[in-house]
Parts: sequence; structure tokens; C-alpha cells
Amino acid sequence: MKLSISRRAVVAGGAALALGPGLLRQASADNGTNGVTDTTIRIGQSAVFSGPAKDFGIDYRAGIKLYFDRVNKSGGVNGRKIELVTYDDAYDPAKTATNTAKLIDEDKVFALTGYVATGNLAAAMPLAEKAGVPMFAPLVGTTSFRTKVNRYLFHVRAGYDLELRKIISHLSTIGIQSIAVVYQDSAFGKSNLATCEELASDYKVKVLKTFPLAIAAEDAKQVVTGLAEAKPGAVVMIMAGRMVEVFMRDYRANGVGSPLYTLSVGITDAAGSAKRLDGKLAGLVTASIVPPPQALRVPIVADYQRDRAEFGEKIDSYTALEGYIVARVMVEGLRRAGKTLTRDSFIAGLESIGSTRIGDFPVEYSAKNHNGSTFVDLEIYARDGQLRR
Repeated sequence: MKLSISRRAVVAGGAALALGPGLLRQASADNGTNGVTDTTIRIGQSAVFSGPAKDFGIDYRAGIKLYFDRVNKSGGVNGRKIELVTYDDAYDPAKTATNTAKLIDEDKVFALTGYVATGNLAAAMPLAEKAGVPMFAPLVGTTSFRTKVNRYLFHVRAGYDLELRKIISHLSTIGIQSIAVVYQDSAFGKSNLATCEELASDYKVKVLKTFPLAIAAEDAKQVVTGLAEAKPGAVVMIMAGRMVEVFMRDYRANGVGSPLYTLSVGITDAAGSAKRLDGKLAGLVTASIVPPPQALRVPIVADYQRDRAEFGEKIDSYTALEGYIVARVMVEGLRRAGKTLTRDSFIAGLESIGSTRIGDFPVEYSAKNHNGSTFVDLEIYARDGQLRR
């Protein structure tokens, strides 16, 4: 979730967004009761398109839409074109629940995809389960959603437990024996703090201090003062969105020397963050759960960049690439479901994928495994927001 070249303007509020003929359009309830007709498949999305975390939703949707555009131009899936109906939840779980109910009850979507954030997914899942509507590839890696198979929930991205394991094992390998954790004061932050503490114990890395930070925090000076006193070997950040910049601004200004590590959701607009932080993004180590968007040697990345050029998509980021991969995996499940498309056949289609590589990106599904990918790498930001291995 990094290196974003530009952003598409979005319309805030509760209305569905009209962004492309036949793909994202105003919702209507006059098609099939389960979101499928002879010519269309309607997919629903509630995500954050306004406020300080909007880059996640905007970029994720852009990548999903890009591959759906490619599929629709080629005639669709088994003769049906894909429509994506989206609503802005502004990162508010209550709005997510309202939007999800609308998508299921009024828009009659076939499935849901592209949701963002732990609390928002938690608000939506009971509604999806009750209605028997599949939830595919939320931008959520929280472990609690993955330990037990949920028939209606499928992931693509690696879990945050795998990201944190990669970070903690790396720190242990290079001889760092103590850390402090700065975490988002939310369901996402608290849940993954617990995972981080468990992993640190496994690797015999001591957690000296933990510090909560509000999503809308304007400064992090108190947290930085605490870190300066604790003197950890490294600082692990479990945060997402602009609050990461707020923390890094005050951390760098204080001159605290401990290296910084973040989850993949820490930085979305890397170029913008680098500029706003006046180059002080340099040195931040991040977990990545997809290949770099410039790694054309990877077939799925080459396809993504080809489609960006063909369809004029200006957004180019890790999150957009993740969305593109998500849509491609989803379409594979739809194809396997066959011409007589039902939610049961879609679930069976996904579970039939097994262990494979889609455009050389590894995923694995079965009736006992809905977790998708285990791909995690570590990269480091340069001054201009570019990433280096």
C-alpha cells in the first residue's frame, strides 16, 4: 500500500458512484434477486472513500475496477459482464453495516468485495452470513478472521500475523532483542497488538512498551517522549493512514534513533507521504503482501501495467495492484462456478482452486482453507517514497 502516483476524485456520501459505463453505476434493484442475470453479475463494495484513510478505498477500488474492465471488454465471465456497486462508509463501521444491508436488500448483489478495515469487516460479516452472501478479499489481515474457516469469507492478502512474523523474525535475526509498539486505538490495532506480543515472545524479543494512538490524532509528542525514555531496539507500528505520518513527523523531529517498521497498510500514498514528511520517510521498513508495481518480470504485474495503459488508469500503487490481483482471483472463482452461477457454485469454484499461481502470484484455497496468499516481503523506503529491497 505504497507509491501512489495520483488520486481519482471521488464523490463522498451514501450514493453509489458512477465511474465507468456498465461497471460502476447507480444501483438498481430490477435485476436478478441474487445479483445474477443472463448478462450481468452485480458485486457490492462498501469502503472508505473520504476522510484521512480514503486512499485505501480509492486505490483498492481502482485496481478491482481495472481488471473487471479487462474482463468486460473480453466479453465478461461465461457471457456475463461484472457490475460493481460501491458506497462510501468513511471508515465508520456503523455506515458499513448500513451500506451492506442496502447492497444485500436493495441492490441485490451477488457477492461483496473490496471492504476495508477490521472493524468495518466485523460490522458487515453478520449481515453477509445471515443472507448467505460471499465476502471476498477484504483489505483486512487480522488473525481473528482467519483462524477458523467461514464458509462465506475468502481472503487473498496474507494475514497480519504473517507480516508481523516476518518483521519480528527479521529483528531477531539481526540481533534486535527489544521493541516498542505504537498501535492504532481501534479493533485493528488492539487485535494485532496481541498477535505482535505473542510473536515477540516466540522469538524471545522483549516488548518494552506499547502506546495507543488515536486514528484522528493531530500529534504524537507524548508517544514519542515515551519511546525516547524506553529506548527500544526498534519500533513496530500497527497503524494505517495519515496517523502514520503524524507519528513519523514527531518521531523524526525528536531525533529518536530506533529503526521503524510498519505493516503493509501503514503507507498508501508513499510519494505524497515522502513530500509531506520532507524526505523523512526514508529508512522506514515495511511489510509488502504483493510484488512491487514496477516489477514487470512478474507476469501479473506486467498485465496490471498493460491494462493501466490501455484503460487510462492513473492510480498506480501497491493497493491498486492488490485490488487488481483480488479481482483476477475472484474472476477465476466465477469462471470455475460455471454458466449456471449460484453463490454455492462460486464458493465451490473458489475452493476448487487448490494451490496455484495466478500470474505467478501464489494463492491456495480449499474447503479447509480460505486464506489465499502467504506472500510477505520486507522493503525499505527511500527519501522520495520509492521502495527498495
